[in-house]
Amino acid sequence: MPWMTRLTNDSSTLEALLQPETMLERTLLTVPAFRQGLLWGEPRFGHPEGQVALHVREVLDNIDLITALSESQRAQLRLIALSHDTFKFAEVRGKPRDWSKHHGRLAQQFMYVHTSDRVVLDVLETHDDAYYAWLSTRQPVFAHENPQKNLENLLERMSYCLQLYYLFFKCDTQTGDKTQASLKWFERTVPGIAIVRIRAERDNDEPVL
Repeated sequence: MPWMTRLTNDSSTLEALLQPETMLERTLLTVPAFRQGLLWGEPRFGHPEGQVALHVREVLDNIDLITALSESQRAQLRLIALSHDTFKFAEVRGKPRDWSKHHGRLAQQFMYVHTSDRVVLDVLETHDDAYYAWLSTRQPVFAHENPQKNLENLLERMSYCLQLYYLFFKCDTQTGDKTQASLKWFERTVPGIAIVRIRAERDNDEPVL
């Protein structure tokens, strides 16, 4: 189904695009701040689609392409997809970076009210950390300024649900015109994950902060 260049806050637009499947998903789409976040965004490198909701649709499409997911895994991935970037509009950026104001942390804090699923909450907070861990290997200045954003810390935190973390990272990365180098590095470097193929591999490898 083709979508207009700019989504509007029409009562049915987001529902038609994102096709909520559970009561919780439908509830989230009624929350004004959540809807505001989904409608936020302009085309930019990594996100030529612009609005968050259009990116979320791409991530959901990728989730649909993964075979052999259990119902609970699919529900977890969908919930993470719907909320992972929804609070970018409220994110505080600057140097030094205040990671407590990162959109992943803001999404996690919001979702505490709606779920007690530790996997969902932890993946939300750290969903960009695989990219930051790769960036730390490429940019010494970033590594120096953000010493906590490394692969060792990420694996220590997420080892208990590493495969699902990887699946979401792949679904999120294989969208728009995002760099694929971080994903390829993660698949080469991290032990214990079962590599899946979702879409044709691309070669874009330019880092973006």
